[in-house]
Amino acid sequence: MRYTRLEDWLSWQEGLNPKTIDLGLKRTMQVWRRLASAGLVSGAVISIAGTNGKGSTVALFEAILKQAGCRTGSYTSPHLLRYNERIRLDGEPVPDQVIVDAFQAIDDARGDIPLTYFEFGTLAALHIFAREKPDVVLLEVGLGGRLDAVNIIDADLAIITSIDIDHQEWLGSDRETIGREKAGIFRQGKPAVFSGRDMPASVADHAAKLQVPLYLNGRDYHYEKIGESWCWRGSDRVVSGLPFPNLRGGHQLDNASGVIMALELLTGNIPVNKAAIEAGLKAINLAGRQQIMEKQGVQWVLDVAHNPHAVAALKNRLQDTPVPGRTLAVLGMLKDKDVVAVLDLMRNQIDKWHFATIDDSRGLSAESLAAMAGKMPSVLMMENHANVKQAVDAAAAEAKSGDRVVVFGSFFTVGEALPMLVV
Repeated sequence: MRYTRLEDWLSWQEGLNPKTIDLGLKRTMQVWRRLASAGLVSGAVISIAGTNGKGSTVALFEAILKQAGCRTGSYTSPHLLRYNERIRLDGEPVPDQVIVDAFQAIDDARGDIPLTYFEFGTLAALHIFAREKPDVVLLEVGLGGRLDAVNIIDADLAIITSIDIDHQEWLGSDRETIGREKAGIFRQGKPAVFSGRDMPASVADHAAKLQVPLYLNGRDYHYEKIGESWCWRGSDRVVSGLPFPNLRGGHQLDNASGVIMALELLTGNIPVNKAAIEAGLKAINLAGRQQIMEKQGVQWVLDVAHNPHAVAALKNRLQDTPVPGRTLAVLGMLKDKDVVAVLDLMRNQIDKWHFATIDDSRGLSAESLAAMAGKMPSVLMMENHANVKQAVDAAAAEAKSGDRVVVFGSFFTVGEALPMLVV
């Protein structure tokens, strides 16, 4: 065995391919075909793409299907605290040794093919699911769709959660082009759900070419808030009196209603009743999505929002839930994000900024964030910090009872802050 510890495998993988992101299916497909498990992913396969909402959608599937007695295998990225979060069985991260064994099988099969870090993880997840044979496999696209490594698997159903501007260097600079890339997960004649709003025409065009039955939020299915509950309506079924998902943000009803539509389409293989939906909506738990914690009278809001679409949802949440004191921010972001748009959205919501340098080759320095913020009106109070820990410590020392601290901008930012706040 090349390595016995998971951390050693991950460190080695980071240098195997000189490109951190190297889109394309050829390498992953070649290795997948060599593995003994190739083609043995059993059960229904659901692929999930979208600019935002993918992780929440996977978690909703997991929670509802668990209540229905179905075993799930989920692959998501990135992770917050531990790599194992990326590969889950029945919602629980798999142990280190299971991933190490999968990595060794992939290494034995790949020959001299220089897989990326993400491709190694994708193949490990598929190898594990092939062995464990869950009833439903949930594959979250990492970037785009058409050329993402998970797209080597033909899904029985595809979901696109939302489409907005992000990863322009790889996906394009407009929603129509990005939509076309994400619709690349569609398969000939297999159903697809668009659970977001304002679907680009390119998605419908690609669906038509492949004769994909496409189900749209607000056209083919609907939901309605009724007091302290909500109602889902499809063409043949109404599910009323549902509890709101145990996830903050009005957009979570878009995600939840899309999941119910998908389960309706797969009902022949996955019997899910109202009781399972209700219990799943109540039980879902997902860290870092408008997550709220209270410490010594200070409200902490942690959100992995890192593009304008997601940050706009966070802004709406802050506006809808004011606090008596000030709102401070801890912000750390990656270089390829639309930092100016994010700052512009949030500048009137934040009284004091604590900018953090992210310790990663793709991370922006606090000084770069401050330079961009300094050019904007109303961004007056700010401090720069060498890392997220120092920024969180500074915000915690400054915040008083009744204040709020918002930690956002990246999975790296929230992932480093979260352990400091749960102690």
